[in-house]
Amino acid sequence: MTKQTFKSELREAFISTLPVLSGYIFLGMGFGILLRLKGYNFIWAFFISLTMYSGSMQYVAVDLISGGATVITTALTTLMVQARHLFYGVSLIDKYRGAGIKKAYMMFALTDETYALTSGDKADNHKARQRYYFIVTLLDHIYWISGCVLGALVGSVISFDVTGIDFVLTALFITIFVEQWMSSSDHIPAIIGVCLSVACLVIFGSESFLIPAMLTITVALMLIRKREETPNDDI
Repeated sequence: MTKQTFKSELREAFISTLPVLSGYIFLGMGFGILLRLKGYNFIWAFFISLTMYSGSMQYVAVDLISGGATVITTALTTLMVQARHLFYGVSLIDKYRGAGIKKAYMMFALTDETYALTSGDKADNHKARQRYYFIVTLLDHIYWISGCVLGALVGSVISFDVTGIDFVLTALFITIFVEQWMSSSDHIPAIIGVCLSVACLVIFGSESFLIPAMLTITVALMLIRKREETPNDDI
């Protein structure tokens, strides 16, 4: 890899992750502030965001840590909150295959936003793009750590109402969805995802719809892909 190639990939990754930067800084600050209000300083914010790196789960972890939750309770809660990543990982097997030591980090640092950016990449040669995927993953992680630490530092000197700050994550999801919708001519996967998610929400309720939605979406997309890959014998 030449120095020029690395600069080009770094620049492309930075531009692609700008929406994530804006979301992660503010959402991370929300976590850092909440953690500081529970009595934990910026060092805790740094190491939790470095090793756990799980936006919504980190918010849940604030109460678990301060409430003295058991290891079993914490593990089960984490599994329920992060179960969707099992489906993310399956869909990225081909793109991450052969990535070497970078693959372990990209698997660990896979988030909703990073998944949206890497899965949405339309490059044919995935192996040639693996450095780009790695840089995207690393930048997103740096953004999150920076936001968490900054929030903890701010929370130590300023007190204010943080009600509703976690809506930043929802706003970020909407931004990425709209961007991918506008940049792609094939809207069928997006329509399937939205329709099945709404259907599961109605059927299972807001507390239990996530895993059924992921399962049905995965099956539906696999069936569509299989149908597209099946040769037409009539031709």
